[in-house]
Amino acid sequence: MAEERFAVTSAPGPRPGVVVLALTGELDHDTADVLRNALGEWSGAERIVVDCQGLWFCDSTGLNVLLRARLHALEAGGRLELAGLRPPVARMFEITGARTVFRVHENVAEALTDQRAGG
Repeated sequence: MAEERFAVTSAPGPRPGVVVLALTGELDHDTADVLRNALGEWSGAERIVVDCQGLWFCDSTGLNVLLRARLHALEAGGRLELAGLRPPVARMFEITGARTVFRVHENVAEALTDQRAGG
């Protein structure tokens, strides 16, 4: 089942309005709804940091979910950032050009200490 191959866990950030969503497993057509639902729960957050350290695979469906969530966050005055991209996932983001759209951090700790606005 999709839930067995992919999971999203949430944790509060260092201040109100910030949330960290940790992705684990394979994000694809069959598992994208799990992420879509989790992002929907946090749609009012000022800042969402998506921790991709445990993400082993991401296809175009998963990428589209992240891109749409980023747009929704921007429209609401917030932002969505990525952290900890593993090489196979990072490569897909580079090939598609999506790497230039997202603010990408080396890891969650770096993301949470980055106080720059926007993005």
